[in-house]
Amino acid sequence: MAGGAAMVETRTIDVVPDGERHGRPLNQFTLWFGANMQITAIVDGALAVVFGADALWAIIGLTIGNILGGIVMALHSAQGPRMGLPQMISSRAQFGVLGAAIPLVLVIVMYLGFAATGTVLSGQAINAILGVDAPWVGIVIFGLLTAAIAILGYKFIHHLGRIATVVGILGLGYLSVRVLGQLGPSTGSGLITNAHFDVVTFLLAISLGAGWQLTFGPYVADYSRYLPRDTPASKTFWATWAGSVVGSSWAMTLGALIASLPGAADGGFLANQVGFIGKLAGGGLIALVIYLVIVIGKLTVNSLNAYGGFMCALTTVSAFTKTTYVRKGIRAVAICAFLAVSVIIALAASADFLTYFKNFVLLLLMVFTPWSAINLVDYYLISRERFDIPAFYDAHGRYGSWNWIALGTYAAGVVLQIPFLAQTLYTGPITDLLGGADISWLVGLVATAAIYYPLARRTAHPPQQMIYPNDDRETISV
Repeated sequence: MAGGAAMVETRTIDVVPDGERHGRPLNQFTLWFGANMQITAIVDGALAVVFGADALWAIIGLTIGNILGGIVMALHSAQGPRMGLPQMISSRAQFGVLGAAIPLVLVIVMYLGFAATGTVLSGQAINAILGVDAPWVGIVIFGLLTAAIAILGYKFIHHLGRIATVVGILGLGYLSVRVLGQLGPSTGSGLITNAHFDVVTFLLAISLGAGWQLTFGPYVADYSRYLPRDTPASKTFWATWAGSVVGSSWAMTLGALIASLPGAADGGFLANQVGFIGKLAGGGLIALVIYLVIVIGKLTVNSLNAYGGFMCALTTVSAFTKTTYVRKGIRAVAICAFLAVSVIIALAASADFLTYFKNFVLLLLMVFTPWSAINLVDYYLISRERFDIPAFYDAHGRYGSWNWIALGTYAAGVVLQIPFLAQTLYTGPITDLLGGADISWLVGLVATAAIYYPLARRTAHPPQQMIYPNDDRETISV
């Protein structure tokens, strides 16, 4: 994307050179605000009420979770301008060039899951707009739209984020007014005065908010890596944090309130989330407009999923093939293949969406919090923003093939969370002692960091300063 002029992005997992850097930290705000002002975040907020929390405590818990998880997420984003690389390629500094493939495979599964769940809801909205009943029609159309944006790449994803920000403010603003109007003064005040605090559902709400933010960690730097190298890390951090936390907290608050409306818990919202919101909007033409808002918001974040999924797949393969650049045609085919799989998953998962989505989000917490802890401890405390970037592509270089300390710590971080899990298929013994409260994500972050830091401090040998490639385009292509 030389000079930012190319219609289709050409960079993949290679370093973005200074001549192609562009944009401002504000772009991170609009991208992440727009990506969070969408239907899946509304559903995530509603889950806290559906599974037992009173609306007031659900909203407070969701907001706390978003704030805490957003800090971790934004710390990953701040790495982008300094490194000029997609997020997961930097994991090779911690896990080794080949070892990084282990968390990468899990990240790809995450992208597929989020792409599929988003496609389910967007497919419902497209079907409502077109007036068709066959679920596959909307799902396939949305998959094709996502493929087009993801293939165009970075610049167009940011453009879509700005559109989604404006559309999201208008659409969710209107829905917020409608919800407050339906609640009315007496019902609304009752949600406050009659709120019952329950620690289990409160911690679930915090986990849902934190999990939402933490799962952006593996790809957030993908969308800040084109910023000029001298962009202050603090500006990137705050722009990303504010956009993501404000956008998601608003959407989740709306979801919690919608789930508290009369009729929502009796099958209306549970049976058809998109259709219920359309009726809430007032039906008719205004409902069609809201459906379009849903599609635009989901198209933004689904493009992130497809784009990030492709980056992770390429990072995984390139560790074994020593490839760092892929031609446009192969890039497009890989993105389409990824989305084809997500569409198939969406068709299979649409029948029991809410339960599937809750368990999916909480499971992701278990496998990604240890990765976040290792990456952030290494970047900010061990390597201190000093990396040998050419060695990321050389299994015989500074970082080697496998870093067993990082891999062992990662495994320990996952295992240590098991007693604290609260899943449909398994509830940990400590969770039972806590009355069913799931704090596994917090254990995963703290325990992993505590194990990794002293071990890495003794064994890591970062360079004295950041080492960049002499020629960013001198790579092997396929």
